[in-house]
Amino acid sequence: MEIPQINLSEYEYTLPEERIAKFPLEKRDASQLLHYQKGKISHFHFYDIPDLLPADTLLVYNDTKVIPARLIFQRETGARIEIFLLQPTAPTTVIPEIMLAKHPVIWETMIGNAKKWKDGEILKGEVQVKGEDVVLSAKLIDRETKKVEFSWDSPGVAFVDLVEASGEVPLPPYLNRKPTEADKSRYQTVYSKKEGAVAAPTAGLHFTDEVFEKLRKKGIREAQLTLHVSAGTFQPITAKNVLEHPMHSEQIQVTRKAIEKLLSEKGKTVAVGTTSVRTLESLFWYGVKLIEGKGEELFVPKLFPYEKRERIPTKAEALNAILSQMEKTGADTVMGNTEIFIFPGYRYRMVDGLITNFHQPGSTLILLIATILGEDWKKVYQEALDKGYRFLSYGDSSLLWI
Repeated sequence: MEIPQINLSEYEYTLPEERIAKFPLEKRDASQLLHYQKGKISHFHFYDIPDLLPADTLLVYNDTKVIPARLIFQRETGARIEIFLLQPTAPTTVIPEIMLAKHPVIWETMIGNAKKWKDGEILKGEVQVKGEDVVLSAKLIDRETKKVEFSWDSPGVAFVDLVEASGEVPLPPYLNRKPTEADKSRYQTVYSKKEGAVAAPTAGLHFTDEVFEKLRKKGIREAQLTLHVSAGTFQPITAKNVLEHPMHSEQIQVTRKAIEKLLSEKGKTVAVGTTSVRTLESLFWYGVKLIEGKGEELFVPKLFPYEKRERIPTKAEALNAILSQMEKTGADTVMGNTEIFIFPGYRYRMVDGLITNFHQPGSTLILLIATILGEDWKKVYQEALDKGYRFLSYGDSSLLWI
């Protein structure tokens, strides 16, 4: 397909500071829910969502778990150094593996007050893990790429235990506040399982056990997949040519069971959150890569879907190609990375609807929303502003049909 020109100014809107939800509601499912279908907008609460989904729906959600990715160290001089974990680089780049490591690990990071951290200086902090005092050390091994090596003096302790015990919840920068004790549970979905995200898949924050019970009683099916959300999700578009925006790469994992559910699906497939959409669409294009003989690695470059091709395989063909590859390798889970860029002109291959919050102006996520709503995205966002909806991570929700 021919890649369209994207004028970022067409995807801006005015978001007053007071409309950004700084704290979550007391009850997760009490949030407002905007419903959009075929140009019609209606208003509900999130606890109504079982009534809005057809009984033959497959609900796909991201089971990643947010890690307290902000680590604080104190120099002997008293200077505070803040290290924000971005992505692991050694001894492996696979997040689930590095979280369980019991030996030194290296991460790419963002560093607050980096000028005060001298080359060769090792920062130390004492962490209590399951009643044991453990000394966690941090060494800046590459100032340019901000790579930091973490080591600790207890071989029985995993890296994830240290992070869970000492890290702070990585709230989005636009909340402009310190995390509270409540954020440890509220900036996490009730179904989170796999540690590795440094930002929450916020569309899922509205779900409660009660909502899931109603969904299951209605016969709505579920599939889980994993995308470890990176800090790049908050990265604003600054390039004049939107297509030159460096899309962040994020790790994804999808099980054979989930792929088989997607393949057998006869009704509507609804993604919970933009992260689930990115994973599902990346899965399709991975199948296309296999069919086209363009490599067996699960990696979807940002503009791969827009390459010209004589024929685009069907959803069934793409998923069957992945299952065949898994059969060949004996794998039960496909793991890899995606930097897929979804913007107007893209055609969805895997989903019929999306549950999502309201996103920042001029962001990659607004572009994704515009691929669903077309020009109606402006109408939807203006309606949400007019009706007093709360915006961004801790804000209200929407159900959008393609």
